[in-house]
Amino acid sequence: MMLATAGRVLDQLRHDRRSIALILVVPALLLTAVYFLFENEALPAGVPRTFDRVGLMMLAIFPFVVMFLVTSITMLRERTSGTLERLLTTPIHKADLLFGYALAFSVMAALQSLVATAVAYWIFGLDIKGSPGLVVMVAVVNAVLGVALGLFCSAFARTEFQAVQFMPVVVVPQILLCGLFVARSRMNGFLEAVSSMLPLTFSVDALHEIAGNSTATAAMWQDVGVMASVVLTVLVLAALTLRRSTP
Repeated sequence: MMLATAGRVLDQLRHDRRSIALILVVPALLLTAVYFLFENEALPAGVPRTFDRVGLMMLAIFPFVVMFLVTSITMLRERTSGTLERLLTTPIHKADLLFGYALAFSVMAALQSLVATAVAYWIFGLDIKGSPGLVVMVAVVNAVLGVALGLFCSAFARTEFQAVQFMPVVVVPQILLCGLFVARSRMNGFLEAVSSMLPLTFSVDALHEIAGNSTATAAMWQDVGVMASVVLTVLVLAALTLRRSTP
C-alpha cells in the first residue's frame, strides 16, 4: 500500500512541471543568488570565503523550506479534491498513506539535494573539509524533515493560503534560531533553550561538524539521529491527525 501510494504521487509529480521546477531548480537558483551576494568580498589570503559557510547551510535550509511548502499544499489538494476521502474508503491505512507520501517526496528531496550540492561544489567551488556525500545525506534528511512537517501541518489547514501561513510559524523561527545568523552561544538564555529543541538546529550543527572535520564524527551522527527520530515522530503524529476531507 505504501509503495503504491508513493508510485501514484511520483506519477502525478511527473506531469506537474511547475512542481518539478520548484523542487529541483529553485534551490539551485537561490544558492546561485547567495554565491553572488558574496562574490566581491575582499578577504586576506587563507581566510575561508563567507559562501563556504553560508552556502553550506543553505544546502540544508533551502530543501527544508521548499519541501515543506510543496508537501503541505499537495496534501491539502488531495483532501479538498476528495481524493484522500476516496482512498481512505479502501483497505489502505493512514500510516501507509502518509509514509507513502513521505517516501515519494523523499525521492524528490534526494534529487533536489544532489542537484543543489552539485551546483555548490562543481560550479561555485564550495570548499570544506568534510565529504560531499555527508553533505548530501544531511540535506536529504533535512528535506525529509520538511516533508514530514508539511504533511503534519496540512491537517490543520483548510485552504492553500492557510497552508502557506504555517511557514512563518513553523519554518521561519527555526531558520532564525538555528545558529545561521547568530551563534547560539551568543543568544539570551531563553532563545538558546528554544533553539536547542528545534530540529533544524541539529541539521546546522551536523553541517558544522562536516565542515570542520575530514571524517564523520560521533557528534554529527548524533545530530543526524535526532533529526531522523523527529521525522518518524512527526510522520506518526501526521497519521494520527490526518482527516479525510476539509470541512
